[in-house]
Amino acid sequence: MNSMRSPFVEKVVLSAGGVDANLAKAKKLLEMLSGMKAQIIKAGAKRRIPELNVKPGMELGTRVTLRGEKALQMLRRLLGAIDNSLKRKQIADNHFSFGIEEYIDIPDMEYVREIGIRGFNATIVFARAGFRVSRKKIKRGRVPKKQHITPDEIVNYMEENFKTKFE
Repeated sequence: MNSMRSPFVEKVVLSAGGVDANLAKAKKLLEMLSGMKAQIIKAGAKRRIPELNVKPGMELGTRVTLRGEKALQMLRRLLGAIDNSLKRKQIADNHFSFGIEEYIDIPDMEYVREIGIRGFNATIVFARAGFRVSRKKIKRGRVPKKQHITPDEIVNYMEENFKTKFE
């Protein structure tokens, strides 16, 4: 296979939602898991959802992005929490996502009283060599559809590198 066509894990994004006290607990959980500072996610400047009491600029969640070797190590730990099995419907073009209901399901994680029982979401994003063309500032280009990583390629990558089972 052409080395430029082989997919790789670009990043692992851990995210959790909450407001006020729950947001502080979620932020502490993600920082404890990743060893990095968590970012607070706010509602858009004009975003208002009265049914959910969402006001413009309101803090709604938190997230941490891991890249490189840290991302692969975190992915191995997280797959251990879900018994290294995923459903095919969790996979989309270029990424897949899954939730962990309780952080104590992760191997070698212990209960922390200040956090309590909390869950979070994990999104694993894949890329190929050349994806930077669509993100760079000068001479930006478009990435054609054939450059995107298909769900079948993600399944093959996960089965080969992480021995993941798919239902």
